[in-house]
Amino acid sequence: MRTFDLAPLYRATVGFDQIADLMDRALTDTSTAATYPPYNIEKTADDGWRISIAVAGFSDADLNVEMRESALIVTAKKATDDEDRTYLHRGIATRAFERRFALADHVRVTGASHVDGMLHIDLMREVPEALKPRRIEIANGDTFETKTVEAKDLN
Repeated sequence: MRTFDLAPLYRATVGFDQIADLMDRALTDTSTAATYPPYNIEKTADDGWRISIAVAGFSDADLNVEMRESALIVTAKKATDDEDRTYLHRGIATRAFERRFALADHVRVTGASHVDGMLHIDLMREVPEALKPRRIEIANGDTFETKTVEAKDLN
């Protein structure tokens, strides 16, 4: 497989670290990527998504959902109480895992629920008002007037 060295991007740019990291993750060998536990990502609205993770065998106390910087981290660790059991076949995996999802700017977790062996995490993009586009009125050349605001009028 072809490998790319992204080190020159880090040296020549400022503030684009996330893009270079994202490209680095996308170009790494995915054949060794973890496939446990299986998950779905569905679009629920224009700015809404739901991540559903199959977590059969885990209780609410075994699961942890956390947001750090621009990443959603889901971890699970099962308490080992199976030492006194003898399995003839063990097909339900309850091994510990950590699954990371990179989130875009302004995407926040709005809720999480654990129903029927599925962990559902709802996400929503909440763009701050200051970053939303606004329409600027264009004044007619005849009606354009300048207003001066005195400092005492602001209080």
